[in-house]
Amino acid sequence: MTKKKNDEEIKETENTVETQEETQEVETEENEKIAELTKKCDDLNEKYMRTLAEYDNYRKRTIKEKESIYPEAKATVVSKFLDVMDNFERALNSAENKDSFYNGVVMLKKQMDDVLSSLGVEEIKAVGEEFDPIYHNAVMHVEDENLGENIIAEELQKGYKIGDRIVRHSMVKVAN
Repeated sequence: MTKKKNDEEIKETENTVETQEETQEVETEENEKIAELTKKCDDLNEKYMRTLAEYDNYRKRTIKEKESIYPEAKATVVSKFLDVMDNFERALNSAENKDSFYNGVVMLKKQMDDVLSSLGVEEIKAVGEEFDPIYHNAVMHVEDENLGENIIAEELQKGYKIGDRIVRHSMVKVAN
């Protein structure tokens, strides 16, 4: 009996050892799977965060582009009409008699001034002002003792701006 008991106890001990080894193997496999899944989760989370940041940058960039399209288009269209304004002024300056045709041209020019003004277009002041390369384009230089240094003596072509944006620089003659 004792031998039988000892054999049974040995078998139970072996079974317990085998069960503990199997349990350790299962736990090791589970820990490896958990580590692998955690790494995948971290990788996906990082990928998600990068995609989210890229989308946010894209959204900000498109908003900025949309905001800049309208002023750019407006300035382009206005610059096309400035030649028409120049021709109105030339017609008014060359008129010898002040007849009804002349008055019609004056009314057209005033209407054009009103339209440009409603679009936010302003003339750039030039004659008597100090030369500023941001607003003026110097094409001639003249010596004049009555004017100070870098003072604009004559405006050859008017300049225009919309807000801070220059649509066309004033073409000027600068003194001294």
